[in-house]
Amino acid sequence: MFRRVVRQSKFRHVFGQAVKNDQCYDDIRVSRVTWDSSFCAVNPKFVAIIIEASGGGAFLVLPLHKTGRIDKSYPTVCGHTGPVLDIDWCPHNDQVIASGSEDCTVMVWQIPENGLAHSLTEPVVVLEGHSKRVGIVTWHPTARNILLSAGCDNVVIVWNVGTGEALITLDDMHPDMIFSVCWNRNGSLICTACKDKKVRVIDPRKQKIIAEKEKAHEGARPMRAIFLSDGNVFTTGFSRMSERQLALWNPQNMEEPIALHEMDTSNGVLLPFYDADTNVVYLCGKGDSSIRYFEITDEAPYVHYLNTFSSKEPQRGMGYMPKRGLDVNKCEIARFYKLHERKCEPIIMTVPRKSDLFQDDLYPDTAGPEAALEAEDWFDGKNADPILISLKHGYIPGKNRDLKVVKKNILDNKLPVNKKTEHTGPINKPVSATPTIQSEAKLDEILKEIKSLKDLIYSQEKRIGKLEQQMSKIEI
Repeated sequence: MFRRVVRQSKFRHVFGQAVKNDQCYDDIRVSRVTWDSSFCAVNPKFVAIIIEASGGGAFLVLPLHKTGRIDKSYPTVCGHTGPVLDIDWCPHNDQVIASGSEDCTVMVWQIPENGLAHSLTEPVVVLEGHSKRVGIVTWHPTARNILLSAGCDNVVIVWNVGTGEALITLDDMHPDMIFSVCWNRNGSLICTACKDKKVRVIDPRKQKIIAEKEKAHEGARPMRAIFLSDGNVFTTGFSRMSERQLALWNPQNMEEPIALHEMDTSNGVLLPFYDADTNVVYLCGKGDSSIRYFEITDEAPYVHYLNTFSSKEPQRGMGYMPKRGLDVNKCEIARFYKLHERKCEPIIMTVPRKSDLFQDDLYPDTAGPEAALEAEDWFDGKNADPILISLKHGYIPGKNRDLKVVKKNILDNKLPVNKKTEHTGPINKPVSATPTIQSEAKLDEILKEIKSLKDLIYSQEKRIGKLEQQMSKIEI
């Protein structure tokens, strides 16, 4: 039987190209912190880059069109007191970004519509709960206002950003440092890679480990684990001989990997980026100068090597654009933002096609910016897949996606979270048309105000008591 040696794939000839110099972001002092995160986060509006900063942690947020040399006095986001280790854009609001830092806090920021005019020092909310530095922050893929953080205290916390509460704390599952955390497609499970060489699949709401694999990769260097859209887990790590490996696992049976490939002997940690629409995984090694990409299919060998994009300069970090931020007219299937020592360079991946027509096979409907669930629904046990949008006419950002009013409603006026809707009207506008819900909201608001007044009176009473004690000592 004649067997075809080269497997047919429309991604076989993906063409990677770095943009011209004038389309790069120049003169940026990229962070030198020795931490294995990507240091860069992008969305269809902004690119955010963790930078070196005196007196604490900071990151830059640049509108995508703000290319060229970036002035040293350009405003930054600089509320942390220690270096920033990880940043992540909210998938449901292109102006909201979370950051985790060595100062043990997570902060959530609202970026103005047109970017920063002044340095931003006041976050919308500060999430305090970790006892050591916070190295991982990642938003829930389908539920609004849910953020996960993991710290060097080996604890995973799931927050409701709308109320600033830690709603789930997983503090006894990881005996050592957590290298990576990833949500599955509908956000019902997470998978983690830990320094104890175990990969765990966890149901965070039940606080239960569903599956785990000891020594998923036997080497001591950091692993990464991500969920694929079919529920399988893809990992990168090192063999006992320090060779870089990638593996594919089925959480139903993690005894043996579905596939295991050895790649090369380099000591850079492989950062995986996954495109759920096309089932392509891109691997960017920290300190490498290449991006390798693989297609995942359900036929052996399951993980198919496609190609490598190589450049001269090594990468210090990498940002990955969501699908809705790509140029469909140019058959662009991925865009990376590669960090050098002093600049950020976009790299565009395209599939060469002669036709000018929309390529349906390259752009199946992709996850849009609309949240499928509210935070409370998810905590109550509901799941939902991402709400998909078509890219046929390109992605046009919606007008009503500014969360400022919602944030004020929740955090300033202390309105209950579950009654909120996205709107841009005045703050006192009824949250819902039905008077019962409106009066419920008003009642909740009054009760919360009474509670905060009670707390204030209690703290003042304590203070008065202390002052009276001090006065009596002075009189004696």
